[in-house]
Parts: sequence; structure tokens; C-alpha cells
Amino acid sequence: MSRNNITVGLFGFGCVGQGLFSVLENSIGFKPEIKKICVKHKEKERNLADKYFTFNKYEILDDPEINVIVELTDDFEAAFEIVKEALERGKAVVTANKKMVSEYFEEILLLQEKYKIPFLYEAACCASIPVIRNFEEYYDNDTLYSFHGIMNGTTNFILTEMRNTGKPFKTALESAQKNGYAESNPTHDIEGYDSKYKLCILLTHAFGLTVKPDEVLNFGIQKINDFDIRFANEKKGKIKLIARAHRLKSGGIAVFVMPQLIFENNELFTVDGVDNGIVTENFFADKNIFIGKGAGAIPTAAAVLSDLSALSYDYKYEYKKKMQLSNSFINNDFFVNVYVRFNERNEAGIHQFEEVYEEYYSTDQNYITGKIRFNKLIRSEWINKESVNVILINDKIY
Repeated sequence: MSRNNITVGLFGFGCVGQGLFSVLENSIGFKPEIKKICVKHKEKERNLADKYFTFNKYEILDDPEINVIVELTDDFEAAFEIVKEALERGKAVVTANKKMVSEYFEEILLLQEKYKIPFLYEAACCASIPVIRNFEEYYDNDTLYSFHGIMNGTTNFILTEMRNTGKPFKTALESAQKNGYAESNPTHDIEGYDSKYKLCILLTHAFGLTVKPDEVLNFGIQKINDFDIRFANEKKGKIKLIARAHRLKSGGIAVFVMPQLIFENNELFTVDGVDNGIVTENFFADKNIFIGKGAGAIPTAAAVLSDLSALSYDYKYEYKKKMQLSNSFINNDFFVNVYVRFNERNEAGIHQFEEVYEEYYSTDQNYITGKIRFNKLIRSEWINKESVNVILINDKIY
């Protein structure tokens, strides 16, 4: 596919779709043509001429001049059908839909293998940070021990607001919505699903491990209150929602999304607002840090354009780690250090801890910090109990 021979059919014209047009207008050199855009709602006003739009997906999928499909819809099941039909027709695909990729990863891998057609999704993980391509290429010959990071700009914005302004969670969430960083229904962001989808995608490129999202724990920030923020401030730390994959000495990989208290010596301590940050630990290169905009139409659209440019050079993912047939699996048998905040003393579950570091009791809010086995933590009532919150208190996994 030559650099001057990319003709795009676009599905979806929301924030990222419109952002893609803006990015193309300001791009120097590489400007692929968007021939047609498929949308759902006929009555919606749009800032492009009607000739660009269709409501029939086959007007794009069956057009022989269109050789690349860019999928930017918000329906992950419909998105998979679009991807499937596009690959079957020999059209390359670019998407930003992290839920679709993570939920249908095995099927997508089989489709790519069957039709030998590239499918790129850098925009699905951390927007402006080119982490997938780095995992595919730069770390090809390196032994990756772990990666972890802030992979959701919405939650990072909320936690930054709570710490810097003293706003309660609900008010900080409203600020995120007002600024366009959070949806009207923010569940996927604040409960850690968005970070988990990205984590599942990155697992394949980092370790060759492909898992379904429901195999991975996501514990979000929706329970964080003023008491938790004061605890973090007293300890001179910040709470961040961290997605983590860590190769264990005992075998397997620790994989989860949870809020974590981090301190000034942590590489992610200064990553605030809507920024994302990822830290890798490697045998040869020690640590690398990637920081960039993790939310917003323009950063995501820029990643889509980067994938389109890569297609013009016949780039495709080779899934080298997966081809190495490494014995990778999720292992929940390890220890972490946690802060557990609860209302009633009978909710404490002190017997769950292997070792207790600190206890605090008052008339309404209490907490215990200590060492706990992770597989015991994920089976505990704390995970689903509204009055109990759990936060990791350092990076230690052992």
C-alpha cells in the first residue's frame, strides 16, 4: 500500500472522528483521503457536507476504492462486525476501540492470520503514547520484567482535582464531565474498566499473553473519599489508578487495575491532570518512562493518523512475543501491601492480613494497613462492599 494510495472509509463521527479531520487539516505531508463516513443518526447536525455521509455500512465496505477502514464507533459489538467484514474484504483496519479489541482479541488474531491483512490499534491504548509499537519493536530482544502506569486520563484528572482543590469525588467528577474528559455515564472510566481493556491489549504485545477482560481484577476510584485523600496527604503521597503487569519469580504474571498510593520517588508522581504515564522495567534498559496526553479527541486522532501512516509503509503487528510460545499465565498468588478503610469495626477483617503495619480507629472512619495475599484480597467482601475502600500503598509485589 503506497503512501499516496490510501483511501479511507470512516465509521463514526464523534469527538475522535471530528478530531481526525482537524488533525488531517494540520498535518504536513501525509494526508490520506476520507471518501465516506458511516453514521447512525440521520437527524444529527454535522459540520461537513452531506456528500461525505452514509447510513449504509456496505456503501463503504463494498467500495473497491476504499482500502482502509477507520473504526471510531462506541458500540463494541457492532465495531467487531465492521472489523470482521472489512478484513474479509481485504481492507486494512485502524481502530481506537479498546473494549472491542480486548473482548474479541482471539477472534481478531485469527482473522488477521487468515486474511493476512493489517489491523492497527495504537489509538486504543493511552492515546498519544506509542506504547504498542514500542512493545512490538523496541522490546523485541529485551526481557521485559513489568510495565505499569496511569492509563486513564479521566480518573487521573479526578484524583488530581481532589488532591489539589479539596473537591469531593462527586464534584471532581462533574468537573471532568464539564471539561469533556468524562462521559455522562463515567462507569467504564471510574471503575477501572477502561484501564483494564488497555492492560489486556498490552499484555499480548508485552508478554504474549492474551486474556479476556473478565479474568483481570479492576478496582476503581469510585469509593475514594476525603478521608482517603487526607491519609495520602499525611503520608506525602498521591493516589493514582494504576494498571499493572508484573512477571513473578514464582512463574506467571500479576495483572490488575487498582488505586495506589505513590510517593515522590515514583516516576509517575508528577503525572497529573489528563496525562498518562507508563513505566517499563527491562533486563537491558532498566527503566523507561513514557508520558503523554491520555485523553481528548486530538491526541487520539493523532494516534489514528500515525497508524494510517504506518499502513502506508506496509506495517503490521507481528505479535512476536506470542509467537515465542512463552509459558505466560495470570498468577494471583503473591503478596501486596494495602490500606483498607472501613466504617464499622466488624468490617475490618483483620484476620485477612498476613501482617498488620498500622491501625487507626475513630467514630466514623477507620483504617488498617498491612500485607495481604492477593488471591485472598480479590475474594474478600471488601471488593464489593460500598463502605470499604482498598488502596495499594507501594509498588511492592512479592
